[in-house]
Amino acid sequence: MPCSPCLLWLLAVTFSLVPRTQPLVAGDLEGDEQDETPLPAVPCDYDHCRHLQVPCQELQRAGPAACLCPSLSSALQPPHPPRLGEVRVEAETGRAEVHWCAPSSPVRQYWLLLWEGSGAPRKGPSFNSTVRRAELKGLKPGGAYVVCVVAANDAGESRAPGPGAEGLDGAEGPNLGPCGRLTVPPRPLTLLHAAVGVGSALALLSCSALVWHFCLRQRWGCPRRGRPSHAGL
Repeated sequence: MPCSPCLLWLLAVTFSLVPRTQPLVAGDLEGDEQDETPLPAVPCDYDHCRHLQVPCQELQRAGPAACLCPSLSSALQPPHPPRLGEVRVEAETGRAEVHWCAPSSPVRQYWLLLWEGSGAPRKGPSFNSTVRRAELKGLKPGGAYVVCVVAANDAGESRAPGPGAEGLDGAEGPNLGPCGRLTVPPRPLTLLHAAVGVGSALALLSCSALVWHFCLRQRWGCPRRGRPSHAGL
């Protein structure tokens, strides 16, 4: 057949174009199995008390691997009360820096309530859910206050017992609630003025006592000691 060489040549070219199957190696199978093994989940770098803390859901999306977030209560319920942390008072400026820790609940915003005596509380500005620190201004030297931190979401706001809360003085251990007592010490200049006033009053009393003593002495006189007799001379 004259066309048989052409047919054989066509078949040879066709088989040469077909990719050859690579033999399977045991190491390749082991590598594929290792790649498909999921990495163990670790807790997200989330701190309830860290100021400007990024929400945990954003940390999950931004990380290279999935991490675990702390469990939260339902968003259909008001948040649990935050925990009041350290309160730093600056008597010279009449300010206080208040720290708190977020509750295990979805939170949209925070604010502070400040009581002075038995009157109505003074409400501070609202802060977003990443804030854990705020400043109180206009505090009076020597004043006593009660401060509470409130958390809120779409379902409502957390409880703030105010001056009637138990354990505000911390006699039974660290404060685990949203409220605490705040006492502003007198200003150093006020203490200095008080010391100068007391010293001046004491000096004035001393001078008055001396003047009164000399006046009485000049009016009534003082008994003079007799001169010793020189009988033997």
